[in-house]
Amino acid sequence: MINLRIAVPLVAACAAAVLSACGSDAICGGDDYPVLQVGGTGRQCVPKSDEPPAGFARYPAGKQPKHVDDEWDVYWRTHTLDENGAIKAAG
Repeated sequence: MINLRIAVPLVAACAAAVLSACGSDAICGGDDYPVLQVGGTGRQCVPKSDEPPAGFARYPAGKQPKHVDDEWDVYWRTHTLDENGAIKAAG
């Protein structure tokens, strides 16, 4: 016989874990990567097979946002790249 005092909380905990992982929105789909607007905070997603469009650049290595509201997504809301690729405060 199943002990409901153990089974119910266990099922609830598993469901919460699954839903929280699904709840973090990816910045781009699986076949795309994010690019940052040079001199601004805009971004867009580009197919992995393409280079960034004019006026956009790849994020520096290790500083790419992966999910909405992750550390780097929040950081790049107030920072940008200049035309030489240096990081600077946006604004």
